[in-house]
Amino acid sequence: MNALLLLRRAAMGALAALLLVAGVWASWGTAQHVMLTDERERGTMRVARCSSDTCAGPYVPSTAGSRPRAEVVIDRSIAEEKGVRVPVAVRPGTDEVVRTGGPGFLHAWLPLGGALLLAAVVVAGGLRLPRTAWALALAGGALLTASFATLTF
Repeated sequence: MNALLLLRRAAMGALAALLLVAGVWASWGTAQHVMLTDERERGTMRVARCSSDTCAGPYVPSTAGSRPRAEVVIDRSIAEEKGVRVPVAVRPGTDEVVRTGGPGFLHAWLPLGGALLLAAVVVAGGLRLPRTAWALALAGGALLTASFATLTF
């Protein structure tokens, strides 16, 4: 009986850890361009048009060595409207950009916020650690709420 309990706790702990690692992994693809901007091209993008999942517009550089582009593409979030200027960093070797600054930082870590909420359910139900689960859920909820608030207003 104790072996089964230990096995269940190990499996649930591994699942919670896997969820958190997957959240960091999914977030890092965008977050690295937002956080590590020393070597990146940075500037502003003026939103010219949006489709259901992306927005496009001209790019004006603000760092040395960056070149202007007639059109760059950014993943659409809830705040982009035509004519808005958005601070961005260019993904190396592409014409894709990511939002920088506080809103960009929070938006980049959205997958981690979702992973924290999912891990909270596993920790509460599978590991029977309610305080840890509440901490994970509050951290995930705070991240999601802060991202929504900064991208909306």
